[in-house]
Amino acid sequence: MVGEGVTIGDDSCLYPGVVVYPRCVLGARVILHSGVVIGADGFGIAKEEGRWIKIPQIGRVVIGDDVEIGANTTIDRGAIDDTLIEEGVKLDNHIQIGHNVRIGAHTAIAGCTGIAGSSEIGRHCVIGGGVRINGHIKIVDHVTVSGSTTVSHSLLKQGTYTGWYPSDEHGSWARNTAVVRHLAALLDRVRKLEAKGKKNG
Repeated sequence: MVGEGVTIGDDSCLYPGVVVYPRCVLGARVILHSGVVIGADGFGIAKEEGRWIKIPQIGRVVIGDDVEIGANTTIDRGAIDDTLIEEGVKLDNHIQIGHNVRIGAHTAIAGCTGIAGSSEIGRHCVIGGGVRINGHIKIVDHVTVSGSTTVSHSLLKQGTYTGWYPSDEHGSWARNTAVVRHLAALLDRVRKLEAKGKKNG
């Protein structure tokens, strides 16, 4: 189903069960596999007097040329500005892309990844399966994120990023995470103490 005012580029292919909401833009040679939903409302709500109020989502989804989107992947329209998927992006099945996300050209993202609203992913990135990217995150060009990694802060340097922890009671998890982040510095201190001990011994 294609909504009113949708623009679709030449030689694009929409398989059965695809839904494109009104005013979205698809470039040339775009492939949308079955179950893809483009332009549904983002998760825009605000609490007022103890109840959730819907915030109108008036942006669009704009998809560049030569993009392929796997089955049952959903891309939310922007709240005010557009959600942008640049040319050559390849998205696997079962990916959720929140409102106002921008994905740079020729980035590839594996299945079951979730990208929260207003995040920006650079060009030529590779995102593994089951990755969780928090909202308002910036990832620069040429970054690789290993599968099942949680990205909780911006990645502003090119390279490969990996991180995974099993679930735990939150307080314990937070304490352990703080310790792990300082392990390299602690190791340096231990080595210096060992070297000093050998010298004095």
